Amino acid sequence: MNKEPKLSSLIDKACFDYNLIEKGDRILIGASGGKDSTALIQYFSNRAKRPECGFEYMALNIQSDFAPEFPPKILELFKKWKVPFESIPINISARIKEGQKMNCWWCSTQRRTELLKYALEHGYNKIALGHHLDDMLETLLMNVLNKGEFSTMIPNLQYENYPVRIIRPLCYVAEERIIAHAKKERFAGYVCTCNYQENSTRKEARKKLKLLTEGSVDAKEKMFTALQNIKPEYLP
Repeated sequence: MNKEPKLSSLIDKACFDYNLIEKGDRILIGASGGKDSTALIQYFSNRAKRPECGFEYMALNIQSDFAPEFPPKILELFKKWKVPFESIPINISARIKEGQKMNCWWCSTQRRTELLKYALEHGYNKIALGHHLDDMLETLLMNVLNKGEFSTMIPNLQYENYPVRIIRPLCYVAEERIIAHAKKERFAGYVCTCNYQENSTRKEARKKLKLLTEGSVDAKEKMFTALQNIKPEYLP
């Protein structure tokens, strides 16, 4: 029976394959209080202790007006892990224009804008987000089925107009692995929740991904590998 890879090993591989962490980097990590970003922040905390560290990091929570309070137990873990942390309140509801409806994509864009603004103002050259393998495959399905476009999130994205990169170190990690890790480390059960999640088309994409892969982590990993092995000569 093959031994399951450690979460940190999968993140290390992603960082190596996509050159996500470099010497001299100042990395801002989006902290929602959920399992994904918490697992990512724990990884950075542990990696920062390695002799060859060579980078700085900080966790930043963008606290929207309708989101629940950042979980106190996660804050306790951050203190235990010696994680530099800050939380900034923003009134997202006040930004909604007349005739516009709140949705997950728009809210996410507003929070991403605040992360970018903070990074630019404080000299961070990279923003690390907690998007995992399932998120990337769900985005692929959403783009294929809704936009007629074969694209998804990428692990290392350079902004066109700003000196900042978006990195996704969890790109090789299926959600099931994060859930198992969170249970083991006792921070499972904390999620980013709001009243608008039902409006998201991502839930439908999640259902389709589950049907397509039958919930198999191996099948999800094969799908991602397929994205790395595009054969243009066999596509129209």
